[in-house]
Amino acid sequence: MTSDTPTPETIGFGGLGARLNWLRAGVLGANDGLVSGSGICIGVAAANPTNTPAILTAGVAGLLAGACAMAMGEYVSVSSQRDSEKALIAKERHDLTNTPTEEFDELVSVYQGQGLTESTARLVVKELTAHDPLAAHLRAEYGIHQNELTNPWHAAAASAIAFTTGFVLPLLAMVLIPATLRIPITVAICVIGLYATGWVSAFISNSAKHHPIIRNVLGGSAAMALTWFIGHLFGVVAG
Repeated sequence: MTSDTPTPETIGFGGLGARLNWLRAGVLGANDGLVSGSGICIGVAAANPTNTPAILTAGVAGLLAGACAMAMGEYVSVSSQRDSEKALIAKERHDLTNTPTEEFDELVSVYQGQGLTESTARLVVKELTAHDPLAAHLRAEYGIHQNELTNPWHAAAASAIAFTTGFVLPLLAMVLIPATLRIPITVAICVIGLYATGWVSAFISNSAKHHPIIRNVLGGSAAMALTWFIGHLFGVVAG
């Protein structure tokens, strides 16, 4: 491998990336479900808040379409990542077979870049590669392991289930609550849900909580306001 070989930072791999991939997909799916469900239901209700069959029909159609789209999107995305991981593993295995000395020196350089002296780095690399050289190189250079690849099926299932869960909340609010309170209560449920998904997203990324929460709540609120305006506009024109 050469000095311009992709690093974990440039290709987006991390030590916990594969383990937390399904959770990330789940949080994003729930967030999208909340916004999509609230937007569709509020848009239809704004045109005619008493037309429960129309709200339910639009909601169920949006739920099925959205869940399928989320699952397929995650599957395609994670499959591409998995293909990249497999390509890196194959390349690393090839390099270890054909240029083991260069690979050893490269891994020494990686640990030197992390602050170890050359002698210590060589000792570390020698001990690590004595058991499983491929795993040692993949972990240090890319943060992946040949037996711990990202799973597209896990991501797809998590995204579809989470989207459905997020979508069902505003949909149930619309069909179970009296017409006069449908829109405000649905908005409140969505805002609370967006707050929660923003907090979980920040927790997963170990970042400050307020920025993701604010982005979530403001973005979701803007979407609901837009769909309400369009639905209200069509309702006024139809009337």
